[in-house]
Amino acid sequence: MKQLIPSPWLSFGLFGGWLLLTRSGSAGQILLGLLVAVVVPLLMAPLRPRPGPLRHWGVLIKLIARVGRDVVRSAIDVAVGVARTKRTPPRGRFVAVPLDLRDTHGLAALAMITAVIPGTVWTELAPDCSALLLHVFDLDDEAAFIAHFKADYEQPLTEIFG
Repeated sequence: MKQLIPSPWLSFGLFGGWLLLTRSGSAGQILLGLLVAVVVPLLMAPLRPRPGPLRHWGVLIKLIARVGRDVVRSAIDVAVGVARTKRTPPRGRFVAVPLDLRDTHGLAALAMITAVIPGTVWTELAPDCSALLLHVFDLDDEAAFIAHFKADYEQPLTEIFG
């Protein structure tokens, strides 16, 4: 069964999406939806990355909570920074963060974390994955930011995927 439907949830979503988009429950649309739900995941299976080695579930849960906390704090900080831009403009800067993390799954997770935290933008990853260039909305101390980034995000991801 796994060979026919390599990703059942994806197939289910494609089938449901097909029926919602066509706004029809006719037999022809149901058959076309089933065809799409079976064929597309089979054609895309070679493009799917292999699952990553997920270790240390406790660290993962702490990381998720930390990211949630930082999203709220950063959103407030960015809102305050935007509100006071006429008096004191933000000190936006590019910061090069040296990386110890090399696992592709860990780097992908780090990219997602960076994307959801307001005020930070992932701009470039060195070809050898040794450094990450971020743009930070308002930055007082570059060294403190790098230490925070590495301790709060990179180190837990190294434990989880390392």
